[in-house]
Amino acid sequence: MFYFGSFLFIIAALLLAIALGRRSRWLGCMSPRGYLLHMALGVLIIFGASFLFAGIAEDVITAAPLMAIDRNIVQWFEVHRTPGLTALMLIVTRFASILWVVCATLVTGLILWRKNCHYQLLALILAVPCGVAQMLLLKTVFHRHRPNIEDAYSTFQGYSFPSGHTMTATMLYGLLAVLAVQALKGWWRRTSAVLAAVAIVLLVGFSRIYLGAHYLSDVLGGIAAGIAWLALSLTAVYTLRQIRIHPIRRLETT
Repeated sequence: MFYFGSFLFIIAALLLAIALGRRSRWLGCMSPRGYLLHMALGVLIIFGASFLFAGIAEDVITAAPLMAIDRNIVQWFEVHRTPGLTALMLIVTRFASILWVVCATLVTGLILWRKNCHYQLLALILAVPCGVAQMLLLKTVFHRHRPNIEDAYSTFQGYSFPSGHTMTATMLYGLLAVLAVQALKGWWRRTSAVLAAVAIVLLVGFSRIYLGAHYLSDVLGGIAAGIAWLALSLTAVYTLRQIRIHPIRRLETT
């Protein structure tokens, strides 16, 4: 219940921040009240997601009851795999593959550069390439081994926690959802973009568990870490934008 409640809280705050992005012209000129609201939401999401990641990481290190759930889920999928669903999951998992992420990032970056959206481009660089570097660092720190499944689809390389595919998908599609919210008109279109991003992230995470590449805690940790890093990147760029538009005035002494 702790993890479920924490995820609902973080997702609700994230959706609220994205929903407010268009109305208050995120990364644009804002009133002091709007500025403080966005800063507060950003900090709230960062600390909430970081707290959730820390809780999951602690369970991974101490072999808490969550680890028993991990093993049970892996064993269940090991017995209930089907050729048709396996083929589908192999397609889904490619939406967070290295080649796909690199191509999507380059195309998005080129579009933003041609449109002179320099701050959004900076957010993209911080969220995805820098986020992937952060993910690799976390894997090295925790060096958790992947599930030991004899009939797994393939021999997966690298460490298991957090899930690299899931964390990368969270950062990439989360940022694309933010950009879509800025560009689209109508609440239903913006909501659809956000829901599509959430669905892709969840499907990618599910595919990694199904294929035997990760435990449930790896996927949950990847989502939490991805949300935290994405929120940190957006908040940092937003703050930089505000400082440049509204520089701090030096006190004049008379």
